[in-house]
Amino acid sequence: MTFRKILAASAASAAIFLATVPAAAQGVQAGAAVTDPQGGEVGTIVSVDGDQLILRTDRHEVRLPVSSFTATEDAVLFGMTRAELNASVEQALAQAQQAISVGTMVYDRNGAAIGPVEATDEQMLTVKLDETPIRIPRESVAPGPNGLLIGSTVAELRAQIAAATAN
Repeated sequence: MTFRKILAASAASAAIFLATVPAAAQGVQAGAAVTDPQGGEVGTIVSVDGDQLILRTDRHEVRLPVSSFTATEDAVLFGMTRAELNASVEQALAQAQQAISVGTMVYDRNGAAIGPVEATDEQMLTVKLDETPIRIPRESVAPGPNGLLIGSTVAELRAQIAAATAN
């Protein structure tokens, strides 16, 4: 009887420990193969940045929350097939393209305002950040609750502008 209690306590301790180990230490890390629940290939994790990761499928690179993935001994599981994820991304891109118009507000991935769209053409849109016009590829925006979203933060954009002006 004591052995069973010790075994149960050890299992509970291990479960608590694993729940507190960061996702990257549990297998959700760059280079990991991602599969759907049936074992079909979804893609490969390109990078992990805090609670977000970049997943590359055969057609897209997608920023997703790490909490959407479960690491196993063999792979990292995701609840959608590659075809479902690609279709979802393509639908979001189509919605974003329809939403792009002069005056539409653009936000970073954290919800901080960047600025309104000032101009657009078939491939790019122009937004002013701190009075500096920046050009953003149309396919890099997605519809958000209040306008358009991009995957970068305001700080990352400012760093890119500083690096470009330094060169």
